[in-house]
Amino acid sequence: MASKSSRETGTVSDISQSFEAEPHYHGHRERLRGRFLKAGADAMPDYELLELVLFAALPRRDVKPLAKSLLARFGSFADVIAAPRERLMEVERIGESVIAQFKIVEAAALRLSKTSLLGRPVLSSWNALVDYCTAAMGRSPREEFRVLFLDRKNVLIADEVQNKGTVDHTPVYPREILKRALELGASAVILAHNHPSGDPTPSRADIEMTREIVAAAKALKIAVHDHIVVGRGGTVSFKAMGLL
Repeated sequence: MASKSSRETGTVSDISQSFEAEPHYHGHRERLRGRFLKAGADAMPDYELLELVLFAALPRRDVKPLAKSLLARFGSFADVIAAPRERLMEVERIGESVIAQFKIVEAAALRLSKTSLLGRPVLSSWNALVDYCTAAMGRSPREEFRVLFLDRKNVLIADEVQNKGTVDHTPVYPREILKRALELGASAVILAHNHPSGDPTPSRADIEMTREIVAAAKALKIAVHDHIVVGRGGTVSFKAMGLL
């Protein structure tokens, strides 16, 4: 039978091991959360914001090295969050829980961005519209063609992706766009698509396709207010360029 002193010594040892076993990053997590709540996101570098997002997906791991690795690979906090699932899966230690957490953040950001457009005339909220289109499509690896359907007061009725294509082409069907506009009772539309290459300059095909849609819409008394092209290098407005 072990002596009392032996048992007491063993207890102290167990307690000591318990403290030593606690991961060093637990205190770091609380400090980081506290700084975020006190100073806000603007006071934090991208890798620390990524750490905060990763905490929920990886509760028992030091996530700072992973956050810095993701930034080295993709470039910025926004680029990491918006990265395609397939590319994220190529990164060591990234699984479904991390990807789900990133996509929740991305969806929340888009929902907030879109909320600024709801219930008010889109044409008087142009900067919010451009910001939303940039957030929704600017980092997509494939071209996608989006249509914003507006009522008689130019208030947003619906925002729909009509088609997704390849890295440099999206099939667009004017008849389908206008059919949908009639179904929704839309009086006007704003067209938008992205250029994954990064250069938002409209191509000849973009210009010709837009003219086809404008001509078909005019026959149905549906206005085409603008066509926005989104790229990493910025956005271009057909109306501002005199192409509409």
